[in-house]
Order: sequence, then structure tokens, then C-alpha cells
Amino acid sequence: MTSEITTSHSLPSYLNPNDLGAWGIYLQQIDRVTPYLGSLGRWVETLKRPKRSLIVDVPVELDNGTIAHFEGYRVQHNTSRGPGKGGVRFHQDVCLSEVMALAAWMSIKNAAVNLPFGGAKGGIRIDARKYSKKELERVTRRYTSEIGLIIGPTKDIPAPDVNTNSQTMAWMMDTYSMNEGATSTGVVTGKPIALGGSLGRIEATGRGVFVAACEAAKDLGLGVSGSRVAVQGFGNVGGTAARLFHETGAKVVVIQDHTGTIFNENGINIHDLLNYVEDHPGIMGFPEATAISNEDFWAVATEFLIPAALENQITIKNADQIKTKILVEGANGPTTPEADDILTQKGVHIVPDVISNAGGVTVSYFEWVQDFSSFFWSEEEINQRLERLMRDAYRSVSDVAKHHGVSLRTAAFIVACTRILEAREVRGLYP
Repeated sequence: MTSEITTSHSLPSYLNPNDLGAWGIYLQQIDRVTPYLGSLGRWVETLKRPKRSLIVDVPVELDNGTIAHFEGYRVQHNTSRGPGKGGVRFHQDVCLSEVMALAAWMSIKNAAVNLPFGGAKGGIRIDARKYSKKELERVTRRYTSEIGLIIGPTKDIPAPDVNTNSQTMAWMMDTYSMNEGATSTGVVTGKPIALGGSLGRIEATGRGVFVAACEAAKDLGLGVSGSRVAVQGFGNVGGTAARLFHETGAKVVVIQDHTGTIFNENGINIHDLLNYVEDHPGIMGFPEATAISNEDFWAVATEFLIPAALENQITIKNADQIKTKILVEGANGPTTPEADDILTQKGVHIVPDVISNAGGVTVSYFEWVQDFSSFFWSEEEINQRLERLMRDAYRSVSDVAKHHGVSLRTAAFIVACTRILEAREVRGLYP
């Protein structure tokens, strides 16, 4: 009784499990998996509390001479199994609770795929579309300087995320290196090839989504060729996954991005669409498909549904409309727990984000290893290693799911939380 009172009253408001935001969803997921942790359950509060959260002010001079201030974050959720690892996003809706959840999901993801990393995440609350390249460079460099005391090749390794890319990582690496007085290529991953980046990194997350989808199809005895696919998001993740489905003979019948939704029941030519978006703001207006409403996207009958945009896209408001056999989460946290239950009851086979979109951090791990050794692999070797690791991770989680009679998501959390808490237990508490 005492521990219950202590736990309840010691949680700040943003740690409230009744919060329906991303952090609240993560806390619900931990509560669901706790009964399967056995004696390790005594350590479960470790998973509900980030190890370190840093909020920084990012002041910069804009091109017009005015001074602007942005709020930046870096959260290290857990480092029991290794240094923190996770992306940095630039988005106008970034907030502490979201970054906490994303960091926590990185802990789960890295452990589920058995990478020697903990979980971390970063972000700046900024609408990147409204600022010039030079302004974004100044924002990135100031942010890197502010969080520099807690990041490093053996502490916490950032990577690209929403609205950041290899150029952003180059600025971060250079800023950190200048402050350290020595070139440190391993401080970030997702860098340009010229600075120690890894071949295959740009397509890694989308390729991992495709591999996970193929493994799930095997579980259901479903062929990929000729199947119908829906993809939400057409960036590196959704675009790559869509292309690989297309090249395997699947029909990508509906795609949605920030500009709208397009549909073609005979399948959209992904190569043509990729060429189209190079010269246009998004997919809308593509002449080989018909525009439909964003709400209708969810009701299109498919074999595979790939949400590869942002979190909280599939909720109790649209879960009943979904007509798919396999949902493969390309984004982080796209499905709320309530929607997850609805889809599971409908017989939808859900491959959770912590497995399906782990391709990016897997190749980031390869990049980190290559930077330390100064020995680099070919793109073919990278892709082979990625596909093998993704297949092994899916199969181990699938076996746990069958053993306990639980969903793949719960099984992934069982595998990941067990690995994290075993490390926590054998390390003990210091001092």
C-alpha cells in the first residue's frame, strides 16, 4: 500500500498514465506488459521514468537581423544497455512529453532488435518550412552546442528524424567536433557519405518496413506479389517501402501525404510518382491517380496498410473503417492502444513500430561501428546484414507472441523490457 501511494504521488502531471498523448500511450503499453516480466517486474518503474531530460533555449539571429528563440529538447530514456540512440526532429508541435515517448520507444526498439543501445530522442519546436537553409544551420549549431554536454559517441548518438537530414547531421557533427577540438564522426549517424556516413542509410527504415511486412505475410500464408497496399506518408520511409512493394509485384493502390490522398485501383506506378514529387510539393495532382478524401484513405480494402507519417494516426475514430489484413507501422506510435484493440478484434495482424521501423536505427548502428573502425562496408553488405537482423528480430518476437498467446506488440515489449531490465538488475544501483 505504501509503494502504491509513493508511486502515485511522486509522478509529475506529464507522467500521468491518463494523459492520452504519446507518453500516456507508452505508459499504457508498459502496464500491459508488466504481468509478463516475472521477478523483473520490481524494476518496472525504471521504464516509466526517463533517465535524463534536457530543455534548452536556442536563440539565433535570423536573416533579417531579428533575434528568435526556439525551445529544444534532448531526452535520454534509458542507457542500461549502451549509449542513448535516437533522432532529432524539427517540428512546430514538438514538446517534452512527445520527445519522452519517442525516447522511450527507442529504448524498446533497440532492445527488441538487440542493438547495444539505450533510447534517446531530441527535437526543436520550429516550423522548418518557414526558415532559410542558413537560419536552420544556425538553429542546428546552437542546439548542438546547448546539448553538447550530454551527447557523444559513447554517451548519446543523435540521428535524422522528421524534417532533419544528412545535412543537419553534418552541421551537428561539425559543431560538436569544433567544441571538442577534434573530428568526431561517431557523434551522430545518418551523415553524408563524405563524413563517414553509411551506404544504405537513407532507405534503411523503409527497407526494414518492407522486410517486416514480408515476414508477416509468411506467418499468414499471404503472397506479396499481386497484393494491394496502402501507404500513409511518402518520404524516405513510405516512399522506399512503396517502391519495394511495387518492384515485388504488389499494387500500391492508395497513398496519402501532407498534400492529400490519391487512389488507383490498378496500382500507382511508384517510380513515376517518385519522379513527380521531385518537382512538386507532394503527391497531389499526380496525373495517373484520382484524388480522394483523407478520411477515405482508411476505408480502402488492402492486404497491407503502412502508416509511415506521424504518431496517433489510427484511433478509435477511424479504426472501424480499416479494411486490411496486415498493418505494418512505419511511423513511431501511429496506433493508439484503443485502436490497437479494435484492430486486433477484427483480426488485423499488426507488426508494431518497435520492430517494423527499426531498419533505420539498425543501419545507424552499422554506421557507428564503421566510424569506430574506420572500415566501411558495401551497400550490398549493408542491405544483407539489415535484412538478416530484421528477419531474426521478427521471428524471435513472433515466437514469443505464439508462446504467450499475445499480440506482436506485447511480445516485442516482453522481449525488449526483459532485456533492458535484466541489464538494469545485473548492473545494480550506484551508489
